[in-house]
Amino acid sequence: VQLVESGGGLVQAGGSLRLSCAASGRTFSSGTMGWFRQAPGEEREFVAAVAGADSVTLAHSVKDRFTISRDNDTMYLEMNSMKPEDTAVYYCAATPLPLIVAVLSSTRAYVYWGRGTQVTVSS
Repeated sequence: VQLVESGGGLVQAGGSLRLSCAASGRTFSSGTMGWFRQAPGEEREFVAAVAGADSVTLAHSVKDRFTISRDNDTMYLEMNSMKPEDTAVYYCAATPLPLIVAVLSSTRAYVYWGRGTQVTVSS
């Protein structure tokens, strides 16, 4: 199984980026795919996830600015009105299980991880 992220880069504050995560090796269409991020010196934190066909959960810090979606085994994160504090390495994660909201923000709930893509927001 492979998860490959793409779409990271450098953007000015207020700008937008769209991240993609393509899964191969197995299907996660009935499971959960999520985005996490990790800034230097910080713990990896939950950003957003989609469980099953269309159950979406977003972290409070991004829910008015980011949108998560999926098309079969490709997941997207549309990031708008970006802030310098969004700067981090963004990781794609997946599990074949349809996680409930209470656990899908935990890194331990996910089995597969991508290598990450750097997102930098300049002020």
